[in-house]
Amino acid sequence: MRSNPVQFDREKLKEAVWLLAAYCPREELGNVKLHKILYFSDMLSFLDVGQPITGVEYQKQKFGPTARHLSSALRSLEMEGRVKTVEEPYHGFYKKTYVSLLGYQPARLNLREQSLLREMADFVRGKTAREVSELSHNAAWETASLGETLPYFTVLNLIPNEIDDDDRSWAERTALEYAASRPI
Repeated sequence: MRSNPVQFDREKLKEAVWLLAAYCPREELGNVKLHKILYFSDMLSFLDVGQPITGVEYQKQKFGPTARHLSSALRSLEMEGRVKTVEEPYHGFYKKTYVSLLGYQPARLNLREQSLLREMADFVRGKTAREVSELSHNAAWETASLGETLPYFTVLNLIPNEIDDDDRSWAERTALEYAASRPI
């Protein structure tokens, strides 16, 4: 049996979506961007503090990672009257956009988490859904097969792991200091 140290928090996912719907201009928050903002935010939070914001599972899909419970969270937010999903014609297709019906009121997200979500929203602003999707096709995404869950630890694949001369010098200094501090 495999244990999962990451706990999914449905209410935090809903609140993150609500924050993004309130923060982003309607034309800047389609389905692809919403999935990717959540993905980038959760992965960067995991990298920074060892815990994602929402803990939602992300699955590898053709156009990048997708949040497993996002549709359910959106339905719940719509029933609560906080967010509305709008389908609009867009270049011969229909694009989903998300609109906050109420001003965002923080409840479960701390200031760091809110800031990171806004920062990721600003990061994708001005980019096309295709560009954002391509950005999510990174070393972490490459670790899984289509349809598989991307474990949070895969974000570590984004950190360069080559050992250079500075790393070797640090290790040698640290070893010498440790050896010198030990009683004979």
